[in-house]
Parts: sequence; structure tokens; C-alpha cells
Amino acid sequence: MIVIKKYLIINADDYGLCPSANKAVEELFEGGYLKSSTIMTPCPAADAAIEFAKAHPQYAIGVHLTHTNEWKERFPWKPLTNGKSLMTPEGRMWPESEDFEAHCDYDEAVKESLAQIEYCEKKGMKPSHVDSHMGALYGLNGKLKMLPKTLALCGKKGYPFRMFSKPLPSQCPDGTPMWLFKAACRFSGFFGKINKVPMPDYLIFPEQIKDADTYEGFKANFINYLTNIPEGICETYVHPALDTDEMKAITGRWQRRYWEYLVMKDPEVHKAFKDSGVELISYRDLVDIRKGKKV
Repeated sequence: MIVIKKYLIINADDYGLCPSANKAVEELFEGGYLKSSTIMTPCPAADAAIEFAKAHPQYAIGVHLTHTNEWKERFPWKPLTNGKSLMTPEGRMWPESEDFEAHCDYDEAVKESLAQIEYCEKKGMKPSHVDSHMGALYGLNGKLKMLPKTLALCGKKGYPFRMFSKPLPSQCPDGTPMWLFKAACRFSGFFGKINKVPMPDYLIFPEQIKDADTYEGFKANFINYLTNIPEGICETYVHPALDTDEMKAITGRWQRRYWEYLVMKDPEVHKAFKDSGVELISYRDLVDIRKGKKV
């Protein structure tokens, strides 16, 4: 069907990272401000997040497939499968997507993705969708078969996946030729279609939303960028967390994460979405739209 509305999914990534992230995500869900989130199953607070998801099946909570660990010493988590190609010599996940792609074995990577999904399922959670931490499974650094294999897994399991299927010129990464960006969109759209995996039309990279010196400045940037989206289904993602000593010890970007928590529950933001004709939806809504059950 032809979608003629402006739909926007704002997914809360990194659920399960730590209690400060969990509390922020759960408060946003319970306040009616958040519609989708994904859990990092290898992380310390994942089991608590899974229990919340089980207790609140009305919320669209999925799996944030995690194959990288940018926090290294702070959170020395490792793959659930202990795949040798997925770990550094110290036994941790590779810190960056480029490192992961340079070393990983395809079969071990897919096995790890399946293990993370099934970790949630075996604990009684029914994930609503799947996405990739740091885009490690997009194959943007040479592992061209990674995305098709990931989409094949999602198709087999019956889960939607975060990836663009149509080109939005403003989201073309710096230094990437437009023709290559458009080819990548066709590539992902093709494999999503043949595997019957529901995906958004466009992916809005949150890095495009500029930082600011104050919360009010950040909020203005957030509103301006996300109310000017094309018709169709767009997705962006945030990393909400509370302002705690725990978060300050984890990342130098703690203030951005705290502001993302604040902006998600700010009445002015939700009014701006409504006034501009942007409807916030969840991944379950996305599936219904693709099936023609929601317009």
C-alpha cells in the first residue's frame, strides 16, 4: 500500500546497558512517551530489562544485537557464544564496527545474533523487532554478506529489522558518493523484501541532530530535524539515561544521553510532532502498516 503520512519510530537503544539506562527507558514507556526500545543481551542489566519486557508485553521491545563493545574495560562483556573471531585477544568484543568486520567469521557472527535473540525468547520474552548496535551488521566496512545473512535470520525468525530501504539524500554519510549510498539502499531493500522482513523506509542518523550548549538549544535542534521528515516510515534512535554518577563514569556523552531522556518526555516536543503532522509509531505499528492494517 502507499503510505501518505509521516510516520516516525524513535527507538531507545542500549536498554540493558546499566540501571541508569533501564530506569530512563522504563519511565519513558510508563509515561507514554516512548514506543520502541531494544535490549543489549550481553550487558549487565539485560536480565532486568527482559523481566520488564515480559511484565509489559504491550510495549514494543526488541533485541539490540550487540557485536561490539566501545566501553572496553568499563564493561568487559563478551559474546554469548564465545566465538573466537568475535573477541579481542583479551576476550572482549571488538571495540568498533570496523574491527568486528575485519576479524569476524560470518557463521560465528550469525550464530551470535541467533543466540542473543534466543536468550530473550528462552526467558519468556517475545521480541518485537531487531536492530544492530553501532551498525556492526550493516556490512559497511567490507563484509558485504553480513546484512543479507542478518536479514535472512530475521526473516526466518519473523522479526522486523532496522535498516533503510529507500535513499534519503540528507542521510548520505560524509565522503560517500551518492550513487553508492543509493545502491546500498537498493541492496538492503532487496534483501529485506525477499526475506519478507518489514523495515522502515528511511533511517535518520541521530548524529545529524547537532549538539548544543544548553538543553533548550538541543531541544530546538531535535524538533527542527525530526519534524522535517519525508512521507513514509522513518526511524531514528536515542540513548536515554538518567543523570547519575554511574553514567558519568561510563561515557563522556552522558549529558547527551540525559538530554535525550528529557527531550523524549518534553510536552513541547510532542506538540511539535503533532503540529507538523508527524505520528510517532512503534515497530508493531510498522508491521501493521506493511500489512495494510493501519493507515
